[in-house]
Amino acid sequence: MTRVRTAIVIGGGIAGPVTALALHRAGITATVYEAYPSTSDGTGGTLALAPNGVAALRAVDADRAVTAIATPITRTVMAVGRKRIDLPGLAGVPPLQVVHRNELHRVLHDRARAEGVVVEHGKRLVDVRETAGGITARFADGSTATADVLIGADGIRSTVRTLIDPDAAGPKFTGLLGFEAVAGHEVEAEPGTMTFAFGRGGYYLYWPEPGGGTRWGVNLPQQRPMSLTEAREVPPADWLRTLRAAYADDDPGGELMHTSREDELQVVGSLHIMPPVRHWHRGRMVLVGDAAHAPSNSSGQGASLAIESAVQLARCLRDLPDLPSAFAAYEHLRRARVEGIAARAAKVNRTKAPGPVARALMPVLMPLLIRIAMNPEKTLGPEQRYVIDWDAPVTAAPAAR
Repeated sequence: MTRVRTAIVIGGGIAGPVTALALHRAGITATVYEAYPSTSDGTGGTLALAPNGVAALRAVDADRAVTAIATPITRTVMAVGRKRIDLPGLAGVPPLQVVHRNELHRVLHDRARAEGVVVEHGKRLVDVRETAGGITARFADGSTATADVLIGADGIRSTVRTLIDPDAAGPKFTGLLGFEAVAGHEVEAEPGTMTFAFGRGGYYLYWPEPGGGTRWGVNLPQQRPMSLTEAREVPPADWLRTLRAAYADDDPGGELMHTSREDELQVVGSLHIMPPVRHWHRGRMVLVGDAAHAPSNSSGQGASLAIESAVQLARCLRDLPDLPSAFAAYEHLRRARVEGIAARAAKVNRTKAPGPVARALMPVLMPLLIRIAMNPEKTLGPEQRYVIDWDAPVTAAPAAR
């Protein structure tokens, strides 16, 4: 194994605490440093955990705690106009789990702390200093921390990514703006049914909320990106008027918007995707999760891939003799998989903001496309059946040619 005994993990979202848990299991002491002053409380909407993501959580004994707070989705439906078409699924895999981001953060942090992981808040990374014996992180408050390795789990706008490669590309705007809320309107769908709908104003999805009402999410086409701060500076009442106008003629979109309260509207902000990142690691620094790979939410895999990468990185540091070989093996295990899923999601994004001709043809073409072209075993099987064998030894990556 490497001589790594300690690790600095930058970022306390999803990948951060999972990385720390996996490192702990691999015999490496990790401390998580989060820029925000506390664990997120009430911010952000829901996210999906695919079967492969739940399987990866099993490697750090966090799967049951997470599924206990999640809603299982056992059926998915495509709605185009008045047509409702059942989407084919995979046989023999657990259901998709949807969970509120805030609750997922809390559960993962609680699980990490239960294992003795220290999480420090209010620590915004500004620089690093690397030596032959370790790496020191410097934070905005003037404090420092030193360890054998520094792991960037700091999300799509990663500081660590820029420190590894100052010329690294940033996130790319998808042309969509996200919103979410729970409507008072009850849809005619069985519990556990998620419906993907193409309305006149844009793409949206919804499912019956446990306890009553209907949870919905919207991807509204937008000309220019807005930061989350900008989007949340717009009064929720204004956004809700925009959404109600956009979906006024849709069923059930119109009712969902009109029976939603402005004080419960979650403004998710502009949606982004990461183009392929050239350098995942340099020296004693390495990226994990959205900092290295952030497919759009169309993939349904963003959180799951981040969890997988956290576990795989820990395995590589556990089994390989030095940092260069460990990081190379980690990238070899992950890059092709995450970039393939991101490419598939990018294609889906283009259907979320169709032009007038495409919208007119969708009721005819979409059902035909689903019946003829969609093979779930081919398209989803490699993604959702992926299971990490924690106990299997990691071998070095093939030498580059």
